Amino acid sequence: MVNQILDKISKRIKESPGLPAVNPSLPFWTIPKSPISSIQQPLPDYVDIVVIGSGITGASFVYNALSGDDSIRVLMLEAREVCSGATGRNGGHINPPLWNDWKNLKARYGEKDARKLNSFRLAHVRELQAIASREDILKESQVRVTEHLEVFFTQDDFTEEREALEEWKEDGPEVAQEYVAYAGTEAQEKFSLSKRAAGCILGPGGAIHPYRFVTHLLVKLLDRHSERFFIAAHTPCTNIKALTASIPYYTVCTPRGNVLTAHVVHATNGWVSHLVAPMREKIVPIRGTMSAQRPGTALGRATLNGQRSYVFHPGGLGYDYLTQLPVGEHELMFGGGWASAFDSALADLGANDDSAFSVAVASHLAGALPLYFGERTWGREKEPEQSKDDGGVQWGEGRTKAEWGGILGISADGLPWVGRLPQKVSGRPEPPASSTPRMLAKEARSCGEMTAAPGEWISAGYTGEGMVHAWLSGKALASMVLNREDELREWFPEMLRITEKRWKQASLEDYLAKRLGSG
Repeated sequence: MVNQILDKISKRIKESPGLPAVNPSLPFWTIPKSPISSIQQPLPDYVDIVVIGSGITGASFVYNALSGDDSIRVLMLEAREVCSGATGRNGGHINPPLWNDWKNLKARYGEKDARKLNSFRLAHVRELQAIASREDILKESQVRVTEHLEVFFTQDDFTEEREALEEWKEDGPEVAQEYVAYAGTEAQEKFSLSKRAAGCILGPGGAIHPYRFVTHLLVKLLDRHSERFFIAAHTPCTNIKALTASIPYYTVCTPRGNVLTAHVVHATNGWVSHLVAPMREKIVPIRGTMSAQRPGTALGRATLNGQRSYVFHPGGLGYDYLTQLPVGEHELMFGGGWASAFDSALADLGANDDSAFSVAVASHLAGALPLYFGERTWGREKEPEQSKDDGGVQWGEGRTKAEWGGILGISADGLPWVGRLPQKVSGRPEPPASSTPRMLAKEARSCGEMTAAPGEWISAGYTGEGMVHAWLSGKALASMVLNREDELREWFPEMLRITEKRWKQASLEDYLAKRLGSG
């Protein structure tokens, strides 16, 4: 069965994903638009670093690189509007896989490294809250700790997950003790779930308004570093030319002109293999579907006004995920449904067009919530409210206000790829070490290196778990480019680093076989 699936999609995943669609579907997150959504600053002739992509990865890299060195000059390129890719289209979850990933991680990497990866994932809520507080964007970004529920609708799934939780607890991570399983009637009554629920696991989680977090942060960076940080929206990178005898730098090509640079940072996730062709079967685009829905009239007391998040496991492949906005109509941001229609799931694997979304998945999302909570808990449908923040957009007037598509990046071994691209993977020679950006040290009257040796860098392939990988991956990448590897020793999981060996070994076929239960 897996071979038949791979035969059907193999041609598509070997092709370039190209540039993002020029007419993308409209995510509810992005209204009202940021004042910098279409910013198009003049292109400098030269910058030390070009960052391709303006989502949370690019924002993290720029934030940490600019604060780590007060001399570097950075240009961020975006093919469409700022933060118009996966970050502005996702579910807003900051809920990492933990016990459900533990046994596999421990077997593959050993208990010590598995703990390090889990700690890395868990640190994202605290890190994002700290940044939002420091930058005074806590209210706008809505970064918050939630009460998180993993809800199971078959007894077999709940039993399996509870056993995995107990194994994780037995291995002793202190954080594991915060997670508690509730079965049957107790789960249904305690958390206002449908009587169809077999049980749930409760623990701390997190949620965020990803678009506002990124765009508010970028506004502040543009103001703070106006002489050395630039953003060019609607300016796609169409090619990266290697050095020549007369130009010892990369030439980054765009329709608006070319820019010379010593470093190129690829922060485009599902589209990364457009410019890095050898990654075409290592990071594969897949289209997901999201929705914003009005809660039923009886649901408010059950969802704690935005302070609870959910993952629903209806049985079989896939899952659905839910957060609730703490303001406005308290919209339910509901996504998933990937495996609800198997043919549709296949059609979305390798898809690179977010101007559309799966009708089959959208139909699943439109009808699932009253079943998950139970008809009595859901109550009557809520009457629409008018909002001055809608920017003239006419949202749906029923339960579903908006539906949209987004492109994720599936990693061939299930983990993100972070670090310097080996030349065999980038497909381009690196500029010489003599082209490393340097800064004049006035006291010593000499020049010192500001960064690592020139090269191409990547942080991508989050496999639908971007909010628990992307920010700290971008931070780690900034330390690498600034040649401060010692800063990573205590907290960065080395299994995420891209190497030629890992690139050769990663197999999408093996990964899908395990996910589909065939290996």
